[in-house]
Amino acid sequence: MKNQPDWVDESVSEIKNFQPVKHTSYNMQRDIELNFAKTNVTGFYLDKADNNKITINETVKNDYFDSNLYPQLIRWMPLKQGYKTEISIFDYNPKTAIGVIKAYVLDTKQDKLNNIDVWVVTATDDISSKQAVSKYYIDMKTRDILKQEINIGPRKMLMERAK
Repeated sequence: MKNQPDWVDESVSEIKNFQPVKHTSYNMQRDIELNFAKTNVTGFYLDKADNNKITINETVKNDYFDSNLYPQLIRWMPLKQGYKTEISIFDYNPKTAIGVIKAYVLDTKQDKLNNIDVWVVTATDDISSKQAVSKYYIDMKTRDILKQEINIGPRKMLMERAK
């Protein structure tokens, strides 16, 4: 990201079922490390503004995915016209959400993007209290995400795959 050269994120999950293993994120504002297990999530969260370090030890009762990977997970869902679903995700942010919450596929439509057949998947999540709505343009053949639009009220972000 421009003006964020120090931002490094890494998410690791099992390839066969996307079961989360680890997530780390280091930047100027905060550091976080999450270690995922079947029944608990451990690690730390360091807020660099006030130098407050929180030890994480959260019990989880349901199956879940890493919230950082669910946009990738959407690519491999059984997409079809009108497809909708809920996804259980784990997110840790002491200001907004901690624990297993939901992401929502609100709608799926067929369309074309630059003469490529795509699924347009509209999604949101509890991380943003359903205020951020994303549209993923997914190539129907390769399942690559070609474009993503994120709308958070008046703020908009557009990411397109570089050619």
